[in-house]
Amino acid sequence: MRKARLIYNPAAGRFPAKTLVRRAKDVLKAAGWDVRMVISRSAKHLHTHTVKAVRDGCEAVFVAGGDGSVGAVGTALVGTDTALGVLPAGTSNVWAHDMGLETLAWSRWLALEHAAKRLARSQIRSVDVGVCNGRPFLLWTGIGLDGRMTGSLEPLGRLGKTFAIPQYFTRGVWNIRDWKSMPLRVRALGRNWEDRYLVVIASNICSYAGGLFSLSPDAKVDDGLMDYWLVGGDSLRDAIVRVVQVLRGSHLEEPKVVHFQADKVIVEGDDVLPMQCDGEPGTIEPPLEFSVKPRALKVLVPDDDVPRLFSQS
Repeated sequence: MRKARLIYNPAAGRFPAKTLVRRAKDVLKAAGWDVRMVISRSAKHLHTHTVKAVRDGCEAVFVAGGDGSVGAVGTALVGTDTALGVLPAGTSNVWAHDMGLETLAWSRWLALEHAAKRLARSQIRSVDVGVCNGRPFLLWTGIGLDGRMTGSLEPLGRLGKTFAIPQYFTRGVWNIRDWKSMPLRVRALGRNWEDRYLVVIASNICSYAGGLFSLSPDAKVDDGLMDYWLVGGDSLRDAIVRVVQVLRGSHLEEPKVVHFQADKVIVEGDDVLPMQCDGEPGTIEPPLEFSVKPRALKVLVPDDDVPRLFSQS
């Protein structure tokens, strides 16, 4: 039998899902996986359980949680032969969504079982991992406005997660009412950009902001590059305009929005900056050095569909 570990984060999601996770585990076992389930209650525990699974010779680690849990487990698997499998049980499941997996919701009680069934006989592919000042990330890192907004939202309780989207906008607007854009200098591809920016984003996937936006529609997870977005502006009005532009898909032509793909980027500034890394808030001190570890993480991908995120067939 194929050996695996299933790590469940009970703090993730809009409602407790332990029973549903166990049902997904049964699906994996019926498909030939020798699965041991463990419960993790912190990012440190996620990392510890993942490292132990690698040492135990597991072929895969399935994580039942949201994007923060996925990022924590995925980055712990970088450079190993153990693959990441995602059972989307979180509030936002952007990675799973972009991978074509149905996510757990009040109206989709069987989503984890469906995901387990599809992943049980999946293909293993390799994806890129970004690095910011030595810290790896799987989905994205955002500097500035979204770091501040994420910090104002986390941690959310069960009730808050039930109304996560309204809270995101309401509390987000409240927190940016007095936001001052950041004077930054960005170097990449032999070019320099210097301006005041609302946010700087390094993204590995298409979607952003909990899956609300298709920020990088042409992103690929295995091309050795990250998509970078330098979003200019100075005020609350500018921020709202940029959100509307992203929703309409017109941000790609906006002169105040710079987009490029690169494997190395330097961001310089004068002050400590708010940030989010795979949805986990924090702060970071410039300069910021971004790089890419090409195809450094193995992931389980449904074999009945090759997502558009992959450049290689």
